[in-house]
Amino acid sequence: MKKRTVKALAVALAMSTVFAMGSANVLAEEETEAAEAAAEVSDEDQAAADEVAALIDAIYVQERTDDTDEQCAAAKEAWDALTDEQKELVEGENADPDYFGRDTGDASLDDAGNADEIGENEILVVSFGTSFNDSRVEDIKAIEDAIAEAYPDWSVRRAFTAQIIINHIQSRDGEAIDNMQQALERAVANGVKNLVVQPTHLMHGAEYDELVEAVNEYADQFESVAIAEPLLGEVGEDATVINEDKAAVAEAIVAAAVESSDYDSLDAVAEDGTAIVLMGHGTSHTAKVSYSQMQTQMEELGYANVFIGTVEGEPEETACEAVIEAVAAAGYTKVILRPLMVVAGDHANNDMAGEDEDSWLSMFNASGLFESVDTQIEGMGRIEAIEELYVAHTAAAIESIGTADEAETEDATETAALEDGVYTVNFNTDSSMFHVNEALDGKATLTVENGEMTVHVTLVSKSIVNLYYGLAADAETDGAVLLEPTTDTVTYSDGMTEEVYGFDIPVPALDEEFDVALIGTKGVWYDHKVSVTDPVAAE
Repeated sequence: MKKRTVKALAVALAMSTVFAMGSANVLAEEETEAAEAAAEVSDEDQAAADEVAALIDAIYVQERTDDTDEQCAAAKEAWDALTDEQKELVEGENADPDYFGRDTGDASLDDAGNADEIGENEILVVSFGTSFNDSRVEDIKAIEDAIAEAYPDWSVRRAFTAQIIINHIQSRDGEAIDNMQQALERAVANGVKNLVVQPTHLMHGAEYDELVEAVNEYADQFESVAIAEPLLGEVGEDATVINEDKAAVAEAIVAAAVESSDYDSLDAVAEDGTAIVLMGHGTSHTAKVSYSQMQTQMEELGYANVFIGTVEGEPEETACEAVIEAVAAAGYTKVILRPLMVVAGDHANNDMAGEDEDSWLSMFNASGLFESVDTQIEGMGRIEAIEELYVAHTAAAIESIGTADEAETEDATETAALEDGVYTVNFNTDSSMFHVNEALDGKATLTVENGEMTVHVTLVSKSIVNLYYGLAADAETDGAVLLEPTTDTVTYSDGMTEEVYGFDIPVPALDEEFDVALIGTKGVWYDHKVSVTDPVAAE
């Protein structure tokens, strides 16, 4: 009886094993089929995501073309067609899900500032730009609004220098912002006579230089042009050079940092063992000394617990690792990170306060040297004292145009004829852009030979290609003798050199205005009044 039972059990066990094996085979087949189906879907999803990534990379460029508007629209349309799962797969050279997916605020609160009907007087506020909507409103628009309020008789318009950012905003939010060329073309088309350009840039760096070059290309199409100072004013030769602008910025940003903290004063911040670290962008341009000067300025103001750093680590002492070491060596155990930037955009949100291991927040925490590391994601443009400083710089630029206008109305003074020789003179014009290069302090060289006078003027660029001694109408007639440029080399205070054009201009008399017409790269002649004054015999 027992043997029969054991045998039955063995048969049942074998049958169950066969059944289990068959079930396992069926399950494996089903899993394989499901995996293959998932792979097919994944391939389709990835292909759709890759298409969007390619469209984003195509508009992540610093040059606007005839196809830019169409490309921006196509990228957004393709993105909107993706599923949520597909959007997470978007990855390209510059593309990622945050390009369209990140919420940076309400773009409708912004004003692109590119309306026509400008009038004769325009203030063009030029910024690098930011795609972070809240910062664009609170920082850039705030500066523009402050200038507009201060000068209600002038039209305030906007331009961004970063086409990459312009394209991002246009494709994502449908907001079109002028680049420099578009803004200047708009000013010309609207008949602007007096143009003041106010950069929101921090210093006289590479972007400022590019701005000046762009304005120079159009300078001869306005009666007067003036470019205002950037936020920190003149650069200076070394780290010890500070000025009123740097002092004002230092005081304003430190006060804002304290106000946004849990402390009542900077002394209270320091007493609690807390350092304030201000992170700028950094640059390889000679203007990078401005960051060192800001550190000097903090020390001069007695702000011993305020440290200056840069994303790029230029100057070297501003690199994140160097700043961590300096803060720890000074005995501070807590840190507040804040951007030394006009806007709180990508650098503030990602390079400073991001979650990646190479962000400043992560690196300060990873050092293990500090009890706490907090961040303040606020641009300087929203600080009222900073806005007032930009207004003051704009005022100085407007005043420079007014000074030129007053010079036109001054009565000519009689001077005795000069003896033959070479003289240093002032060359005065009715245009703040058609003038002697800044490296020469407004001075030109007058040569007197056999009673005839000729002044050599070294200009600011190569944007003026010919002069004519007389009126523009005569310059365009057959047989008109045009003054050809010379190529002059100038050396600026920071040691940089540049090749610009110079001209030898006949001078009918000292201290009296005479007509000189000019033509620039756009091929249009313009009339100007000039005079030569205050001759001093050259040594």
